Amino acid sequence: MFNFKEILSVTLILFAVIDILGSIPLIIELRKREGIIQSGKATLVAGIVMVVFLFLGQEILKLFGLDFQSFALAGAIIIFLFGMEMILGIHLFQSNPEASTGSIVPLAFPIIAGAGTMTTLLSLRAAYALPNILVGILLNLVFIYIVLKASGWLEQKLGHAGTEVIRKVFGFILLAIAIKLFITNLRMEG
Repeated sequence: MFNFKEILSVTLILFAVIDILGSIPLIIELRKREGIIQSGKATLVAGIVMVVFLFLGQEILKLFGLDFQSFALAGAIIIFLFGMEMILGIHLFQSNPEASTGSIVPLAFPIIAGAGTMTTLLSLRAAYALPNILVGILLNLVFIYIVLKASGWLEQKLGHAGTEVIRKVFGFILLAIAIKLFITNLRMEG
């Protein structure tokens, strides 16, 4: 039932897509503006959004008359674009931090559990067993909670250069993952 290799793959894929370490500058800015980051609340809301979409995402697709492979291929393209953003330092997907209502918006949604994460979850569902995906989500939520709690300390230790190196490495990993997901789902389509 549980497969360590699948759990590790799912965990790393979600870790790269969520990019909580790359979001540290925004987390720090939110903490300065709001006075505090509600780590538990943000983590819980993000987890609920991810799990609900994991289970209901296919029903949402059916509502719009889409098949899973087409959505998974679109997801692979989005993951590829996120990887390009991370490597090139460009912003293809814009967010509006000024519209923040605290730890929930924009932190829990859409930064942690945004379009990329939800698309990735549906793509992962095509390639991995559901229990392994759930464990991968849980492991990421634990890591997210730790990062949110330690954002001030991380800012001091990583510095700007350290954050950028981590962002570039995970961007490259995302590109490779996107290509693998694209090829896998293209084969299933054909």
